[in-house]
Amino acid sequence: MRWVPPTLLAGLLAGLALPTRSSEARDEAPPPRPVNRSAPDYATGVRPLLQTYCFGCHNGTKRKGGLDLEQYGDPAAALEHADLWDMTGARIRSGEMPPPKAKQPTEDERRVLLGWAAHTAGAKVDPDALTPEQLREALAGRPTSRRLSRFEYNNTFRDLLGVDLSPGDLLPSEGGGGEGFDNAGSALFTTPVLLEKYLEAADRVLGAILPAAGEPARASTADEMARFDAARRAVLVAVPGPGLESRAAARRVLEAFLPRAFRRPATPAEVDRYLGLFDAAARRGDPYDQAVRHALKAVLISPSFLFLAETPADTPGPYRLGHYEVASLLSYFLWASMPDDTLLDLAARGRLHDDEVIRGQVRRMARDPRSRGLADGFATQWLGTRSLGMTVKPDARAFPEFDDELAAAMREETALFFDAIVREDRSVLELIAADTTFVNERLAAHYKIDGVKGPQMRRVAVDPAVRGGVLGHAAILTVTSFPHRTSPVLRGRWVLEELLGAEVPPPPPDVPVLNERRKDADNLTLRQKLEEHRDKAECAACHARMDPLGFGLENFDPLGRWRTEQGGKPLDTTGVLPTGEAFSGPAELKKLLLEKRRPDFLRNLSRRALGYALGREIKGADLRVVRDCVRALEEGGFRSTRLLEAIAVSYPFSHRNQKE
Repeated sequence: MRWVPPTLLAGLLAGLALPTRSSEARDEAPPPRPVNRSAPDYATGVRPLLQTYCFGCHNGTKRKGGLDLEQYGDPAAALEHADLWDMTGARIRSGEMPPPKAKQPTEDERRVLLGWAAHTAGAKVDPDALTPEQLREALAGRPTSRRLSRFEYNNTFRDLLGVDLSPGDLLPSEGGGGEGFDNAGSALFTTPVLLEKYLEAADRVLGAILPAAGEPARASTADEMARFDAARRAVLVAVPGPGLESRAAARRVLEAFLPRAFRRPATPAEVDRYLGLFDAAARRGDPYDQAVRHALKAVLISPSFLFLAETPADTPGPYRLGHYEVASLLSYFLWASMPDDTLLDLAARGRLHDDEVIRGQVRRMARDPRSRGLADGFATQWLGTRSLGMTVKPDARAFPEFDDELAAAMREETALFFDAIVREDRSVLELIAADTTFVNERLAAHYKIDGVKGPQMRRVAVDPAVRGGVLGHAAILTVTSFPHRTSPVLRGRWVLEELLGAEVPPPPPDVPVLNERRKDADNLTLRQKLEEHRDKAECAACHARMDPLGFGLENFDPLGRWRTEQGGKPLDTTGVLPTGEAFSGPAELKKLLLEKRRPDFLRNLSRRALGYALGREIKGADLRVVRDCVRALEEGGFRSTRLLEAIAVSYPFSHRNQKE
């Protein structure tokens, strides 16, 4: 790591000690009072039903699907495996278990089993059985200070300075945490290497708008030069002149810049601290703008800029976050960027503890072009399209037509489609079934859509039976294929996990892979090979869930192009789910998902969006909020803003719990 000037290191370390919040500032506004409900008795009510309907397959000997339910002889042992009951409840609720041909429980018995699953799912207690005080304790997470993700860092620089230089691309790549998103605090580590990259990134941006003498110009076009000049004027709100000496001008610059960079008011001590860095640079003879640049560089590597900090309370218990903290939570949820002047003004006036104000801001922010940050930050990770063309690529010899231009258009289609649902407040069910999508000339040719010219993406009408919804998007169909062929298994698993939120366990280590190099392989279709593979007892349980869904998407080749035959043979796109429903092709598959699995889709979408908004994994008590989100969608015509509002006014979004 290169040498870091002590003055800049002081700028980075400044503010690490966060003040505590006065207990007088607490707002205990409790969530709705829970309904008292007794959990089913495991020994007398649940285990006998498991013995009747489940132990025949899921015992210590057979262990179908790797599951042994017989081993849990008492409620204490059963409660130690809450995630298992969450998965079991999902399979019972969907009708997959017991298998359709097996003996079926009555509706009352099914309710008992689902009641037990709800009691244990994700927690050792049922959130509906908690007192209001216990529920607040469970819902409010610990106060955290997480750093901005690379994507958030780029967007924040763009909105802070008005130039889009993508300095976050210099930072190391990040993995997913929590519910699978890169904004999870548990996955955002800070290292010495990262500090060096932050210094380099700050230099890149400041060098573009406040270049030193002899420093190469960063602008390559006249328009870019104009934007850099505008950014320079926006930063240097004061310059030395008659009646204004340089230090006073620098103070004005910092007093204007710090509150926007820190997303809260700056204290006089903070302004003085960074003014001291200006003084040091001025004493060594730096010109005014370069001395200001030195101070601003320290601001841009300060924890107050790099981190979303939450001030802990000075006494234990749940408390409401401050107005400026709520403003940042809203903006990084919906825009993946800093709050705008409207949010900061509402925070200054103490208005962001009012649920109706927050709902109004959600609707305003959803219509703003910056809501594209939700599509790029949330949807691309949830749907898995971010990696297309980067770490996921089709085989170049088999598909030479796939290139960076086509990959970019594929990714953009899905992002624009999701963004339109949010900005136009459309039904989230359009994610499954829609009659429009977004293409440019290259992607339109790929889809055989006529009349589209030029590189600009635009909305076009499509046949809902083919391209309607994300199941017809080439990006998703490509990332769920193998490099050389389609994969009904990968596509079926994607539908189960990403759309429906089902848990699919990994294959046991001793399960043989599909043998595609057998002597008679050329005489068998892919479907026949998979059905033969599925006949193996150790493979059947999971493949019976995944493969039929994937077969319904076999009309799409590995690049998502429509086809009706393969190798000169007609495609068989029929499927029969474990619950007995039969379908053929993507149109009937989408209809089945909307009619039979809509609750699962809404529940999974709500859970994923809540996990992204909170920046952490969903806990057992959070499932109550997930349920509230589903209810809000159902009561609001499935409009996207109803989901976003429900999350923004939820208790865990704006409350934290200070532990002893």
